[in-house]
Amino acid sequence: MAELNMAKLEELAGKVVGNANAALSGLLAYIGDQTGVYRAMADGEPHSVEEIATRAGVDSRYLKELLSANAANGYVNYEAGSERFYLTPEQIAVFATEDSPANMHGLLQIIVAQYAEHETAVDVFRSGKGRPWGDQHTCQFCGTDRFFRPGYIANLVTNWITALDGVQEKLEAGGTIADIGCGHGSTSVLMAETFPNSRVFGYDIHGPSIDDARSKAAAAGVDNITFDQADAGSIPSNGGYDFACVFDALHDMGDPVGVARHIRESLAPGGTLMVVEPLAGDKTEDNLHALGGVFYGASTLICLPNSRSQDVALCLGAQAGPKRLIAVLEDAGFSSVRIATTSTTNIVLEATA
Repeated sequence: MAELNMAKLEELAGKVVGNANAALSGLLAYIGDQTGVYRAMADGEPHSVEEIATRAGVDSRYLKELLSANAANGYVNYEAGSERFYLTPEQIAVFATEDSPANMHGLLQIIVAQYAEHETAVDVFRSGKGRPWGDQHTCQFCGTDRFFRPGYIANLVTNWITALDGVQEKLEAGGTIADIGCGHGSTSVLMAETFPNSRVFGYDIHGPSIDDARSKAAAAGVDNITFDQADAGSIPSNGGYDFACVFDALHDMGDPVGVARHIRESLAPGGTLMVVEPLAGDKTEDNLHALGGVFYGASTLICLPNSRSQDVALCLGAQAGPKRLIAVLEDAGFSSVRIATTSTTNIVLEATA
């Protein structure tokens, strides 16, 4: 073994300890969410452990340990004099407000889902075989919807669709929308509510997610929406769509070129495809930061295995970057492809025939 640089060794070991702390904190935050602890603290006032435990209906001794761990990481705050815990407005936004764009519980659910089936993840990684989306842990599906939904609410109607050429006006007048890879249907319902003169068709390969999407539409009281289970490469044309969209899903598909080609062929004359993908640079070195690490991690465990389970298995990955994404759409036959806009976590591409 080469001689060790002790300063670098201590720095690296400290980083691992920090990551281990973060891993445990994520699980504890998940437990706090699932048991209503943060909702019990959402008034932002300092409360004793016993008061919070009573509100949430949990064991007070376990709660003291969990909140102490949370306080060590700045997830909650502790008043030493009164021995009470509380949330700041920022902590409320992250941990106790469901539709806040800053809410992080969906991301934590995704991580918990991966740890829950870590043996499968190890086997898939070692063997190189695929793992279909439908084979993921059940927390993966609701966690994915919960993680992305606030960002879609904040950006889809006001920032992304408005950045497209003529799409908003077309949908306001009454058009047809295909939401491909719709998952639990949050984007589909949002568009159906925003554009009541338009008809929305939501498609996803995962049957249970389609069931949840139908329930979500019924709860919202929208009747201009239809959900069907379908592979993205074989959705029905329904006479041609004025607007098709794929949210954070094209890179997961085995044959994204074939899917994009089928979508192009399913568009009405003058129709538009919007592809929303995770924000990334074209080179690996462009993405070596915390958000890139999250996307690369999810790609290793979820995106690449799903792509590899399908025909072609292109394995774009969650950090494909604009150059490769644009090439996919151009290879699919779109004559015009451009970056319409970006957000903190996403790049939005507009493609027309």
